[in-house]
Amino acid sequence: MDPSTSAPPDGGTAVEEAPAGPPQEDRKARIARYVALFAMPFLMVTMMYATYVGTMHAPAPRDLPVAVVGAGPAAEQLVAGMDAALGDTVDARLVATEDEAVGLLKDREIAGALLPPAEAGGTATIYTANAAGASQASTVQQVLAPLAVENEWRTAVEDVAPLADGDMSGTAVLFAGMGMMLAGYVPLSLMTMSLPYLLRLRRFLPLALGWSAVTSTVIWTILGPVVGAVDGHYLQFLGIGMLATGAVALTQLLFTKLVGPLAVLLGMLLWVVFGMPSSGLSLSIHTMPGFFQFLHGVLPLPAAGEALRSLLYFDGRGLGSHLLTLAVWALAALALCLLKERRSGHAIPAAPAVDGPEEPLPALAGGPVRAPRTRYVAAVLFPLSILVAVVGLMGASMHKPEVRDMPVAVVGATEQQARQAVAGLEPSLGAMFDLRALDSVREATAQLTGQEVAGAYVLPSAPGGGAELLTASAAGPSQQTILRSVFQQVAEKQEMALETTDVRPLTGDDTMGSNSLYVAMSWIMAGFLIMAVLRGGAPELRRFRQFLPLLAGWAVGMAVWLWFLFDVLIGAVNGHAGMLIGVGAATIFCVALAAGAFTRTIGLAAIVPVMIVLMLLGVPASGGGLPISMVPDVFRTLQDVLPLPAAVDIARSLVYFDSAGLGGNLLTIAAWGGAGLVLNLLADLWLAHRARQGKGIPAEVPRAGAPAKARQADAEEQREDAALAGSAAAS
Repeated sequence: MDPSTSAPPDGGTAVEEAPAGPPQEDRKARIARYVALFAMPFLMVTMMYATYVGTMHAPAPRDLPVAVVGAGPAAEQLVAGMDAALGDTVDARLVATEDEAVGLLKDREIAGALLPPAEAGGTATIYTANAAGASQASTVQQVLAPLAVENEWRTAVEDVAPLADGDMSGTAVLFAGMGMMLAGYVPLSLMTMSLPYLLRLRRFLPLALGWSAVTSTVIWTILGPVVGAVDGHYLQFLGIGMLATGAVALTQLLFTKLVGPLAVLLGMLLWVVFGMPSSGLSLSIHTMPGFFQFLHGVLPLPAAGEALRSLLYFDGRGLGSHLLTLAVWALAALALCLLKERRSGHAIPAAPAVDGPEEPLPALAGGPVRAPRTRYVAAVLFPLSILVAVVGLMGASMHKPEVRDMPVAVVGATEQQARQAVAGLEPSLGAMFDLRALDSVREATAQLTGQEVAGAYVLPSAPGGGAELLTASAAGPSQQTILRSVFQQVAEKQEMALETTDVRPLTGDDTMGSNSLYVAMSWIMAGFLIMAVLRGGAPELRRFRQFLPLLAGWAVGMAVWLWFLFDVLIGAVNGHAGMLIGVGAATIFCVALAAGAFTRTIGLAAIVPVMIVLMLLGVPASGGGLPISMVPDVFRTLQDVLPLPAAVDIARSLVYFDSAGLGGNLLTIAAWGGAGLVLNLLADLWLAHRARQGKGIPAEVPRAGAPAKARQADAEEQREDAALAGSAAAS
């Protein structure tokens, strides 16, 4: 792809002999264009991470529907006591039999159930359904187990709908649903400017039908035969996928007919920003604010995800209502598109007014004019590559988490005692843990706070004493849960009591331990998104020195804003303002340098590999979601290489671990910035060489003496290019 030639506003051929330089629009139009350039990534980053951090930093159950199995005054009193003690946390009801409770669980009308023992001091059974959400099942146990303890009951947990072996994390439906949303709305952002004549409803419908069938098949193939997270159900999966993708595509077409390329903001808001927290596919919907609980029954992503859950785990129970939600979106959008075309024709705001493929148009925003065949290929391959990357990489890395070589210290009174304990534990735990013998609790604590080990199992200091487990929930609550579960069993086999000490607990504003991940992701996204937008909306910026002041100002401004958003407005990240702003600015700037080296030379097509390297590979390699010891080995290697893991560790270390490891992580980010600097300087030489050969020169733009309407049209088109570039990068 020619990196610098752009299509002229009137759709004519590029004029290669035109001199390089900024567009000669009037001052007001130029200011408006640059304001739009920076507003687009600002809004995208803010919308996404304000919502994610705001809803997920400290989720707590609200009106969690649970049942008590039984009859008579004792059972009624237990329900009344739950309501009085837990308040709005639960919405308790009484059911007569176990079968009724299990049926409600499989219909997903309740999240859990408690069966009291027949006699005092007996064992109470907590019924859960992991297939309805692993986090929800865990929440049910956290709510009901203390109630059993208060009544001096032992507890047993029964999972009435377990997850498949190939989808132990329960994320297959999440990534399948996200893939369907991406397949529905991403292609519209390209077609609006490169293939607008295909957006007439009579042309779009058969294309959307075929596209939804192809992409649904691709998603099933990745999650099924390739990854192993989905077993069979192809035809039913295909039907759900076609309906979900088609509903989103038709609705996005309606948005496009109403507001043109800016429809990407509406689509991103509904399908991704609001869709994820309201889906219940990551965290239980009963831990989300009431607004998102309402959206759970309305938006396509929750409907698609719950439909897939019904299909894969609940024998189709409740499937019809979710399909009805998707059908309503599809039919309503279709009807409104028909009405729009009948009343105002086929024109799309700010899109080229062309009737067929013969008109010369760019394939990607800010790129050169391309032949129709190239534009068709780009419209298919660009969103398809994003879809495959998101579903494939996320599904492969997280569908079946297994603990391997998690570093754990075993502490004895002497090193010999510790070594003997390690030798005894190795046969049963050696595959899961990298056990290290120590003779000092102080040394074990130092290694734990330095994040060299995940936990420490301290042997009794005297015969008949109890053992102690040192953990740090700040390094990951799921990691802590695993350690507690395993070493509780170890202590029981050794007939010892076990006391657990959390040496670095999470704050009340970060109960999931996810804040560091979201903070780091917002820095990374702000870095590469600005370069994508500048490439699409400001092609006149050709020299590296033109970018430097813009990137520096953007990096500092966004770092300050994101700190203010997360700390002051949301209250999720407390303190360390100076360091978080400084590190955030450095990360944004260095990532922008690295991304810019590729967007300047390859064009917007570089967004896909940039996104894969900086975000999709970085998430599982960061340990911000799953512990690094639970992802495939390739991601452990990438942990010390990629900028996102470094940024996550910096954010976590500043808040919880006294800046341990800060220098090495800053060096990683600086290395990316240094490499980006060198590559940008080389890009300057390469672009200058092409310019001397008459290649890669920006297309002719209206001159200062051109009519005001022409200058304004040019500015508007470049602002729309910025919107399209932002949509491609944010997808």
